[in-house]
Amino acid sequence: MSTEIELKLQLDAKNARKLAEHPLLAGLAPQRQRLLNTYYDTPDLALHQRRVALRFRRKGWDWLLTVKSAEPASGGLAVRNEWETTATPGQFDFAHVNVPELKNFLDTATARLEPIFTTDFRRQIWRVPFGESLIELALDRGHIASGDHRERLCEIELELLEGHVTDIFGLTRSLQKHLQLYPAIASKAERGYRLFRDEAPRPFKAKPPPLAADMTPVEAFRGIALACLEHYQRNEPGLQDGGEVEFVHQARVALRRLRSAIKLFTPILPPEFVTAYGQTWQTLASALGDARNWDVFLAETLPPIQAHFPDHRDVKRLRDTARQRARHARRSIARLLTLREYPSLIVEFTAAVYALSDTLPLPLKQFASERLAQHARRACKLAEKHAMLNAADRHRMRIAFKKLRYATEFFAPLLPTKRLAPTLAALGRLQDELGLINDHVTAETLIKEVLPRRSPGPLHGWMAGRHALLVEQLPAALGDWLAQVA
Repeated sequence: MSTEIELKLQLDAKNARKLAEHPLLAGLAPQRQRLLNTYYDTPDLALHQRRVALRFRRKGWDWLLTVKSAEPASGGLAVRNEWETTATPGQFDFAHVNVPELKNFLDTATARLEPIFTTDFRRQIWRVPFGESLIELALDRGHIASGDHRERLCEIELELLEGHVTDIFGLTRSLQKHLQLYPAIASKAERGYRLFRDEAPRPFKAKPPPLAADMTPVEAFRGIALACLEHYQRNEPGLQDGGEVEFVHQARVALRRLRSAIKLFTPILPPEFVTAYGQTWQTLASALGDARNWDVFLAETLPPIQAHFPDHRDVKRLRDTARQRARHARRSIARLLTLREYPSLIVEFTAAVYALSDTLPLPLKQFASERLAQHARRACKLAEKHAMLNAADRHRMRIAFKKLRYATEFFAPLLPTKRLAPTLAALGRLQDELGLINDHVTAETLIKEVLPRRSPGPLHGWMAGRHALLVEQLPAALGDWLAQVA
């Protein structure tokens, strides 16, 4: 078994042609290959469900059988276990897989294996000395095919042969100075499976971070931060293709979770890291927030207003203006993704997360307990005096509970399972109630923007009454949560 550490970068044909002219590759003669791969799985895609990739590869005159454990990637960086051996196409022998559980699984599945998709591409390989490392730079150009479906392939893979993972990021920075390169998160296998199932990209929701009690706080932060970044990157295709509602929502949630994680772990993070990345995502987060506000207004707030005032001319004006603002907000997001600084931000942040080192020898469970207790105390103080809170105070309370919920979800693997589910359920209900109130306040602000010169009338009275009704429902949700922490 070998451990593969690689960074994947997408590029277009123009930049692919310019790659060989880069100063770092000057004088290095590339090795050229044509690689034909056939990926196998069971009819119910049992391997894919276990994040295992199985392929036969033709490399020159030889055929190789490869098994990979497809670990999640963030910032384009992937760390995978790989087993490879010479083989005869169609004949499966997994003796080289030295993980008994995985080998048994593959042996059991052998009789049901069938070809799922193929990748056919030409590869140019440079071995690049950089820093204290030797890095393989591979440029792949070709296609992925499954049945009648076909997709272009043009990407760079940087694989660490020896040395330090930080040098992969250093090489990437040097390449990005001359070329437009974008961190890619989907592997060839992932793209092939999507073609096989004839699926468009789907919104991606947050997954539990890979935490263990024996981790240090910095290791825990690294896992959480990279999980948040993966959450965001998985939704990026939907932002580029026009900003479907749920893609925008999930991308926004991902960045909010990421920024919350940085604040949560601030006591053990270097001040320069917090300063650099605590606000770095603000511009993109604001653009996503603007789009999300108009989406919620159009989908949730406006329909009951239209039902109560079907012929009101201001309501029609609201609808038309809201649609226009929503389209503009999506265009703003798309423009941000085309900025040259954008792919560099993804790479720089990923590099900075990997470069973090432990300076505070604090057990993770102790750190988690202290941070959760601090967040809970802050939320409790606001909850206990909810009857006296004004709109600004309720907004602060919503943020406090959101941070508490994110922190609880982050540390969930370390918490007692018996109390975790009811606590998260109570936090979820409370966040929903506070979210509805906040959406309503936001809607009132948006209405004032669209109708700034209108005098108060039935519409404004209806909005005020609905706001009062939502606030009346809040004490019950607060009571449920306070009962959990009592």
